Amino acid sequence: MSAGQFAVFGHPISHSLSPQIHQAFAHQFGLELEYRTIDASPAEFEAAVRRFFADGGLGANVTLPHKAAAFALADERSEAASRAGSANVLTPRVGGRLAAHNTDGDGMVRDITERHQVDLRGHTALLLGAGGAAHGVAWSLLDAGVETLTIVNRTPESADALADAIGDPARAHTRYWEDLADLGAFDLIVNATSAGVLGRSLDLPFAIVGNRALCYDLSYGKAATDFLAWARTAGARYAFDGLGMLVETAADAFELWHGKRPDTDPVYRELRQRYG
Repeated sequence: MSAGQFAVFGHPISHSLSPQIHQAFAHQFGLELEYRTIDASPAEFEAAVRRFFADGGLGANVTLPHKAAAFALADERSEAASRAGSANVLTPRVGGRLAAHNTDGDGMVRDITERHQVDLRGHTALLLGAGGAAHGVAWSLLDAGVETLTIVNRTPESADALADAIGDPARAHTRYWEDLADLGAFDLIVNATSAGVLGRSLDLPFAIVGNRALCYDLSYGKAATDFLAWARTAGARYAFDGLGMLVETAADAFELWHGKRPDTDPVYRELRQRYG
C-alpha cells in the first residue's frame, strides 16, 4: 500500500538519518512510502517547499538551517511551533495551505524521561544556546518540571529574548557566558549550540556539572562527540546525544501524517548499533 511522498529539507542534508527512520516506521505497518532528502539553500527553501507540495508531497521534515523559515511560510501553526517560533514538520492543508508543527521539545523530553528513565522534575537546568534549537526545547523543559532554566548564549541579547518570550522570570532567566564558571552546578545541561556541528569547541568549565548531572546534546554522532567527552570527564552521571530525540520527533511526524504511532525502541536500537 503506497503512503505517498515525504521528504526532509536541510542544508546540508545528505547525512540525514530521517529517510532510514521513516522507512523503518513504515515497515512496521506494511506501508510503502517515498521519503527523500532535499538540499535547499536558504534562498531556495521556500520555492523548493512549495514545489514539493505542489507535486503531491504529503509531509516534510525540516532541519537546519530552515526551521524559522518553515514557521514563517506556514499558514497554520501548532502551539509548540508558535512558542518556539520555528517548525520541524510541515503538513499540507486544503487549498495549498501549510501547517507547521514543532516536535523537538516533546521528542527530547520523551527520550530523557521514558527511554533513559530520568525524572526531570525539580532539576536545575542550564541551556547552552539561544537559537532555534534552544527555542524548540525550552518550553518543554519547563513543562517537564525543571525547577529553574538558566539560559546562556555567547550573544546575550538572544538569551534575553528567549527568556522574555518564556515570560516566567522566577523560573527562566539568563546569565553571561563569561560567568559560567561562577554559576554553580546544575542537574541538567542541554547543549543547544551549533558548536559541534561546526566543529568548534565550547571550552566549558567542569564546575557547572552537578554530582547527579545529566548532560544532553541535541545533535548526535560526530557533532556530539566533544560535548559528551567533556561531560564524562567532568563526572556527569549521564551523558546522552540526541539520537533518541531524533527518533522520537520522527515518530511524532509519522503519527501526524499516517495516524499510526510507530514503536521507536527497535529503530533506536538499530541506529545506535550502527552509528554508535
